[in-house]
Amino acid sequence: MKKYFYLVLVFCSAQLSFAQTQADSVAIIQAALDYIESQHTPNPAQMERALHPRMVKRTFWKDKATGKDYLRETSAESMILLAESYNKKGDMFPAVPKKVVKLLDVSERTASVKLIADEWIDYMHLVKLNGAWKIANVLWQFNDLGRH
Repeated sequence: MKKYFYLVLVFCSAQLSFAQTQADSVAIIQAALDYIESQHTPNPAQMERALHPRMVKRTFWKDKATGKDYLRETSAESMILLAESYNKKGDMFPAVPKKVVKLLDVSERTASVKLIADEWIDYMHLVKLNGAWKIANVLWQFNDLGRH
């Protein structure tokens, strides 16, 4: 029931966006959900479905030796491998994980999305290629900045 509620909430917010079609809004939201849900229940195929093969995920990190901030990158391939093993023991997320998708901007072939999930905030850029919406970029941070 909770999953249905989240989808209704996300779907209603999608109605306020300016996607080409309602189907575009649904597909964009599904890509963001595939990204996070593939980590909840390890599923590399689901992660792969969400990502463009050249996707880059970035965050800021602090070098322990120098104390300087730097930009850290992860590839689509690494994310697919992560989805295979990250939550294998079922202990990395709460029993009912938080997953809120907000469509920030949608046009015919590009979209910006904010995913709020438990300990993270992910800003995503998606692109529509050959009729399918894929995540091309992710910029994320922990809610607790001290974890960086």
